[in-house]
Amino acid sequence: MKRTLTMAITVLLVVAMLVGCGQTGPNVNPSNSATPSTSTNPSGSEKPSANDYWGPEPALEADPTPVAVDELPTTGIGTQISTDIKANSKYKIAIIVKNTTNPFLLKSIAGTQKAAEDMGFECISLSPARQDSLEDQVKIIEDAIQQGVDGIILHPIDSNGIMPAIRKAQEANIPVACIGTPAAQQTFLRSGVDYTATGVLITHAVAEQIGKKGKIIILEGPPAAQNAQERLQGIQTALKDYPEIEVVASQTTNFKRTEGMSVTENLLQKHRDIDAIIACNDESALGAIQALKAEGLDGKVVIGSFDGNEDGSAAIKNGQMHVSYNTDPFGSTYLSAVYIVQYLNDGTMPPKYFVPFPSELQNPLITSDNIDDYINNIAWWH
Repeated sequence: MKRTLTMAITVLLVVAMLVGCGQTGPNVNPSNSATPSTSTNPSGSEKPSANDYWGPEPALEADPTPVAVDELPTTGIGTQISTDIKANSKYKIAIIVKNTTNPFLLKSIAGTQKAAEDMGFECISLSPARQDSLEDQVKIIEDAIQQGVDGIILHPIDSNGIMPAIRKAQEANIPVACIGTPAAQQTFLRSGVDYTATGVLITHAVAEQIGKKGKIIILEGPPAAQNAQERLQGIQTALKDYPEIEVVASQTTNFKRTEGMSVTENLLQKHRDIDAIIACNDESALGAIQALKAEGLDGKVVIGSFDGNEDGSAAIKNGQMHVSYNTDPFGSTYLSAVYIVQYLNDGTMPPKYFVPFPSELQNPLITSDNIDDYINNIAWWH
């Protein structure tokens, strides 16, 4: 029976980099995740309904106001994040991502791993065998519920498409914390950054740097991606404060470095006199920097971006990029794990459904003024 179960789960799942995450190597031992939880926390009937507590409202209508730093159950951001909370039992918490190729998602796994080490729960890391497959992700969640996990941290592939699995978690009263893109309806928690707010903050920083006037290009994310839509909305909202800033072009680069370079190369043929570029992620910005360098404009155009990844950080340090937003997948999953453990311990709910992290209150902007501290002490990509 155990051999049959192991083979079945192995066919369905691929596991991301699990050293220290309840595993000892690159492949999950499915028999571990199939073992029923031995936690002695109160039954679901003695606690608030984890995923129904906030009501049936759409997730995107949730209040995005940040929680005060001193009201969070953690301190610090990035690799400095920590907590005094301890698990009352060896809970099983699954971190379920979209794929195992995106460094951002791998560091989300690492944040859950660190939380497991600090608080004393078991981390189970799962990903679709077919990268970014919604069907596989739904099946993974359903299997995790059947195998008795106590909590789920999730990077949903699709807000609406994931809802059948979310409803099964609701029935089992298993708290689901969504990172970044939320499920269509409110669950136990949404964390990760407020994409709209990130767009606003970066735009203000770029506008100030160019003297609140000039010509800019926007390099958008994938048109159908919710996070890209929200970030673009934030950029456009902030630009209303600067009537002397002209957007001469706004085109998608699909969050890719290669497209960031090719699109910028083409736009520079018409708009060589630009003052700034706002790219909707660091990869697109890095492509734009390559295009600017080829045109002899390296360092002459202000670049604003998002993520704070390794190459983006290097670009800030060498003066090629002005500012980026630390989106910190490590810290946001760590925080989500803390809220889940608190709930499993005694039924404590988060202070609100959407807890943006890092928010503007955590000083998330990375510039030349703080780049050394960011690289040496905070950066999520270490």
